[in-house]
Amino acid sequence: MLRRTEDHDFVVCGGGLAGFAAAVAAARMGVQVALVQDRPVLGGNSSSEVRVVPRGSTTYHSYAREGGVLREAMAGERWRNHEPIFENGWTNSVWDLELYDIVQRTPGLTLHLNTTIREVDVADGRITAIRCEVAAAEVELEITGRIFLDATGDAIVADRAGCESRMGTEGRHEFDEPHATSEASDDTMGNSLHFKTKIIDRPVGYELPVWAQSYSDPDFFDKGGRFTRELRGGFWWIELGVPWHTIHDAEELRHELTRHTLGIWDWMKNKDPKTRDQLTHHALDWIGQVPGKRESRRIVGLHLMTEHDLLATEAQPDEIAYGGWNIDLHTPGGLLAESSEPTAAEGYVLTGDASAKAYVAPFGVPLRSLIARDVDNLLMAGRNVSATHVALGSVRVQATTAIMGQAAGTAAAVALLSDAPIAETASSLITTVQQRLLHDGCFLPNVLPDDPDDLARTGVASASSALSYDGAGTPAVGAVEDQRSLLAQRRGQWIPVSLGIEQVEVLLINTSETTVWVPVRISEVDHIWDYQVGTELLAEDELEAPPGEHWVRWPVAVPTRTPEQGGSVRYVRLDVGPAPEVAWPVADAVRHGAVSAFEMTAGRMRRFADGETMCHRVAPAQDAYPAGAVTVGADRPHRAPNTWIAAAADAEPWWEVRWPSAQQLEWVHLTFAGHVFREYDRTPPLFRDPGVVADYAIQVETAAGWQDVQSVVGNVQPRRVHRIDPVEATALRILPTRAGDAPIMISEVRCYGSAGLRGPEI
Repeated sequence: MLRRTEDHDFVVCGGGLAGFAAAVAAARMGVQVALVQDRPVLGGNSSSEVRVVPRGSTTYHSYAREGGVLREAMAGERWRNHEPIFENGWTNSVWDLELYDIVQRTPGLTLHLNTTIREVDVADGRITAIRCEVAAAEVELEITGRIFLDATGDAIVADRAGCESRMGTEGRHEFDEPHATSEASDDTMGNSLHFKTKIIDRPVGYELPVWAQSYSDPDFFDKGGRFTRELRGGFWWIELGVPWHTIHDAEELRHELTRHTLGIWDWMKNKDPKTRDQLTHHALDWIGQVPGKRESRRIVGLHLMTEHDLLATEAQPDEIAYGGWNIDLHTPGGLLAESSEPTAAEGYVLTGDASAKAYVAPFGVPLRSLIARDVDNLLMAGRNVSATHVALGSVRVQATTAIMGQAAGTAAAVALLSDAPIAETASSLITTVQQRLLHDGCFLPNVLPDDPDDLARTGVASASSALSYDGAGTPAVGAVEDQRSLLAQRRGQWIPVSLGIEQVEVLLINTSETTVWVPVRISEVDHIWDYQVGTELLAEDELEAPPGEHWVRWPVAVPTRTPEQGGSVRYVRLDVGPAPEVAWPVADAVRHGAVSAFEMTAGRMRRFADGETMCHRVAPAQDAYPAGAVTVGADRPHRAPNTWIAAAADAEPWWEVRWPSAQQLEWVHLTFAGHVFREYDRTPPLFRDPGVVADYAIQVETAAGWQDVQSVVGNVQPRRVHRIDPVEATALRILPTRAGDAPIMISEVRCYGSAGLRGPEI
């Protein structure tokens, strides 16, 4: 056996999305990183071996797509991949290659695939090295480091280092969590196996192997929340755990899952009267042999996240990521249980008891939950973070673990570059960590950019034009006939406001034969995920809706907010209904940042459909997308739209920032408005998001006049970092090239001189 040794600043153990994002983020900050992965590909559950599409907050909340390295990878993969993606079973190796490409292009990052961690060395409360074996190479590899990250899922490093961990469910008495079981148990959520089908040009049969599980009871599927409506592949509910141990019985679980997956395909293909005729030309194209795992060990950290953290209205002081997936606690036993996950067993009724209780608004994740309590130099990210079983039900999904990973990598780099203990990054160094995450394209709901080195914040922004907001007046095709348009519950429409509102109109279709009086109200809201109905009331009334389709006018007085009240652009919410006989149709296009929701349960709202804009008009038109939005605030709609949008008639749009005296410029960061509104798996193959400016130029004004410093053609990335030759400039200008009807939108511009860490180019 050949023995080799390596030394690195930061050693990342586990190459799923959490470890991948951590390694890339830290290396981009200039530290030397080793990334150790026991599989031949990166991506973990998202890889082509397992094929669980990364999901997170955007599944439930508009404009909540996770940012940073993950957003970069998603945008690149969709642009390059010729195949569609689907929730489960459809990921191909183009995704693996996208992750691999980013890693290979990152200086200072050493990748070890097919490398299994066998031992962990600990001295004086610190990990000093990991000892690994490289598969099929007869190599023993020792890697030393200063800080380590356990992103192995099963917490292999932490376990071998002697860290305390939890596994199973906490009893309700321990933390008084509403979703906790009455008594503690060893139960965990199970593992799942996925499959994919393919349509071929002739009928094809299927014969179930004698060793596979046979299914014949339709109630097992229909009444158990195990729906087979999707014929392309899946399903998440092909799940087994209890009575097996999700770590030690991994091979037994893989075999049992294979047996059951084939049996479910046999049921769909040969027996189920609802699907068998539709599957005549469908063949089984792929079945996984690496199960996706939801839960095993959870390392005890400086803070243990509970359900109360998911429901808290106060910000975490050390917020470094956010979650927004529902509290998704799968029934122990999976296929062996009477029914599947509760909201599915309830039939996905959005106003049902299980769905309402499980729904959470985006919440902050504290850095303390990523720092191990028992070892001084160990971080964790992924499903092994410090959380209860209930809290894990939300934070375990891959897009959330990816941004937790980027946060862990960033914290590690800050600690290394500051020569400080890792625990200080959650206290005295937390502002540095948070601002670096925002600098690198991440989003934090309760932290705004405050970078003193960002020169764009010190200048005055202007633009060739700015789109005004007057609502959305044309219904989408089929929206009037869509039963979802009926106001069975109160529905809210967020409206960006810069001036006062004097009049609101809504398009209402009264399907009855008598006049209906429809309640309306306008409330102040903090942000687009402020789902509370009982917010500060500004106006309320009832609108008369005669039979038929009418634009109904409401004269109203919503005052302009003074500078003392915060000034600038903010949101109000127009609530309409309930009025079950009346429809309020969706508009033909989403107005940027203008989302909608419905009252899911008394006093609490939930995103309506995909968060589309409803048909409404406001007067006067609002200055909702000004040039100044680009240099102050978040890089996406949140407390305001936070985006400059050029007027549709502006044939040669430009945006600029000007300084009273010359500034030395070397770096320009641009963030466009694409890849943020909807889920990743809702984007088609070879996709170029219209919210991303494809062609643009960057100019600077010097004593000699305007000069070009950058020209980009064919951009597909929502965030670009450009390094230019250092120059003394009095202004910087972005010149986007208009392409057809696509809007020109810029969400953030940052400018830097030579000070600080600003690379690499992206």
